[in-house]
Amino acid sequence: MEIFNPQLIALTKYLFFTGKGGVGKTSTACATAVNLADSGKKVLLISTDPASNLQDVFNAELTSKGVAIKDVPNLFVANLDPIQAAAEYRESVIAPYRGKLPEAVINNMEEQLSGSCTVEIAAFNEFTNFIANETIQEDFDYVIFDTAPTGHTLRMLQLPSAWSNFISESTHGASCLGQLSGLESKKEIYKKAVETLSNNKLTTLLLVTRPESSPLKEAERASKELADIGVNNQLLIINGLISTFDDYISESLFYKQKNALEEISETFKQLNFYQIPLRAYNITGIDNVRAFLTSDNYIPSNEIVRAESIARLADIVNDLYQNHKRVIFTMGKGGVGKTTIAAAIAMGLAEKGEKVHLATTDPAAHLKLVIDENQKITMSHIDEHAELKKYQEEVLDKARETLTDEDIAYVEEDLRSPCTQEIAVFRAFAQIVEKAEKEIVVIDTAPTGHTLLLLDSTQNYHREIERSQGDIPESVKKLLPKLRNDNETEVIIVTLAEATPVYEALRLEEDLKRANIATKWWIINSSIYQTKTKNQMLAAKASNEVEWINRVDEHTNGKFAIIDWSPYDIKGDKLKNLFE
Repeated sequence: MEIFNPQLIALTKYLFFTGKGGVGKTSTACATAVNLADSGKKVLLISTDPASNLQDVFNAELTSKGVAIKDVPNLFVANLDPIQAAAEYRESVIAPYRGKLPEAVINNMEEQLSGSCTVEIAAFNEFTNFIANETIQEDFDYVIFDTAPTGHTLRMLQLPSAWSNFISESTHGASCLGQLSGLESKKEIYKKAVETLSNNKLTTLLLVTRPESSPLKEAERASKELADIGVNNQLLIINGLISTFDDYISESLFYKQKNALEEISETFKQLNFYQIPLRAYNITGIDNVRAFLTSDNYIPSNEIVRAESIARLADIVNDLYQNHKRVIFTMGKGGVGKTTIAAAIAMGLAEKGEKVHLATTDPAAHLKLVIDENQKITMSHIDEHAELKKYQEEVLDKARETLTDEDIAYVEEDLRSPCTQEIAVFRAFAQIVEKAEKEIVVIDTAPTGHTLLLLDSTQNYHREIERSQGDIPESVKKLLPKLRNDNETEVIIVTLAEATPVYEALRLEEDLKRANIATKWWIINSSIYQTKTKNQMLAAKASNEVEWINRVDEHTNGKFAIIDWSPYDIKGDKLKNLFE
């Protein structure tokens, strides 16, 4: 696999970097921009990532218009704030209805426009200005975007019905209504932007991933989704490959990565693959950005862990047991180890004599490789695809009674959104919790605060307007108050000791607070710092985890635990190792 070197690849004018949070998307985009600028090309780098740390990377105060980077002639960087853009966009849509519709309806509209889909639309709205700007086209050799739109967003932008004022007309119960309301004036600009994205001579999509099973599967899904709508000029960058080893930890990591890469499907292998070696340092400061694609240094961080003592998973299980928690969620972004930790918590509570039901969206066969059912632990698997299909059909059946074919196409796309999948899965979880009144229920994967507020505001909407939306079962209505009762329910946030996973976990926690759901414990999973590796590069990398361990410690007032990086898959009796 070739090293990723922008100088040796035929790149197009527009470069879109995409990938799961924490895979190195921003680092790769920044390093590519600096590399091209150093070669004499004039480059504009634009970030729409809510967790962007570009100001730290370039040590400069950035704006949404673009700032020249003094240490990199030819490079200009713009940092867009999609959260702020989404707030302004949301208000522009809702303002005409204030005072004209009941407050409950306004609340419902606000929540409809509070999800990740709306943030993405708002971000797209911002960066289309850069694509459509003729001066920018003439002035720059390359325009680089850190964070690309998903296939769902692009499909939505291509649907005529999406441009109508759907938020006040819809009769269906999907989750992301009216994202494009109020953007009619942008229609032609959006059309041009979508055409640019699917033009192989103008645009390259760079999928960034890590040599691990979960990020690789996510990259493959994103690749297919975008290819289905014509964004075909793609290449894959695998970030963080270790190529040599000299101790048990580094050897284990080498073979763990090797096994993950061998699982890549034949279809996905048709893409051009490039690699970036694992680096020991955080990608901040111009020197490290310049070095990222070419060289490493093993300068460890001098920061020390400030916590006098750090909890282990056993401490969290004891706390859950002593406080008689009945519903326990593990929450966090994909790839942080929620399923394993949920299984370990179930095992820990069962060993204390509790009857436990473990529910997950992980396939049943996979879960049974992680933990065995026994007299104390029962398990169920929520089939996300089956639940989503069931919910989609239910909503579409109702929508077909009143809507045109064109509007149905919009509803169908809306039903592909992440929020809709959460609602569908949550309904199934609600039924499990309702049936398990006599057991502790541990649930791997929970709905976001946005989804919970959406379900809640939809109930209010029901009371205010006599028309049908997606039915909300009694089990869901009963579960919402239960989730808000911190005497019964505990949400445990799982993250990694890295910038993006921590920022994403903070946003997740803020989202839950909006829905009046309290969080107490955080778990930092898969920590290299805890392994005490002797490998020079991994030891330096481990030292750079300390900053994020300290941030989590300060944020949680010490209510956090750390789990070591594991050289093997944690399952069966090995789950007990997490309590040591």
